[in-house]
Amino acid sequence: MKKLSIIFLALLMPLMAAAQQVRFAYFSYQNVLHAMSGYAIAQHNMDELRAKYDAEAKRSEAEFNNKYEEFLDGQRDFAPSILKKRQAELQELAERGIAFRDESEQLLKKAEEDALAPLRQRIDAAVRQLGHEKGYAFILNTDNNALPYVDETLSDNVTETLKQMLH
Repeated sequence: MKKLSIIFLALLMPLMAAAQQVRFAYFSYQNVLHAMSGYAIAQHNMDELRAKYDAEAKRSEAEFNNKYEEFLDGQRDFAPSILKKRQAELQELAERGIAFRDESEQLLKKAEEDALAPLRQRIDAAVRQLGHEKGYAFILNTDNNALPYVDETLSDNVTETLKQMLH
């Protein structure tokens, strides 16, 4: 009887393991994000903001170039104290230009994060909803080569499903 029970359990184990198999899915976060209707609007707004910062940076650069040309043209005729003053002005203009570029990069990055935050929240909510509805143990993001191999017979690609949910 003990032998029969052991054999029976040995035969049942693969069936129990198959019944308890963990289900998972995967998707491309960027693919889903770019397919959302709000993404094009956010990108358009970012492009406009970026153009404004670029225009200001070009204006500042043109101002520096004009002052530098004036400096080069008159440097032989300047008294030593005026020469030092003009050099200091040029140095200050250059530093302000660099600081503005750095600050604008940070502000653009923050603006993009803020603009995309509602879209990312919608994606995250849709992923949670889909995972709960379909009984997935986890849903992986395939972007940035984070998932170099997936056995497609044991998993589901839910990219298109998420696009449809969010459209």
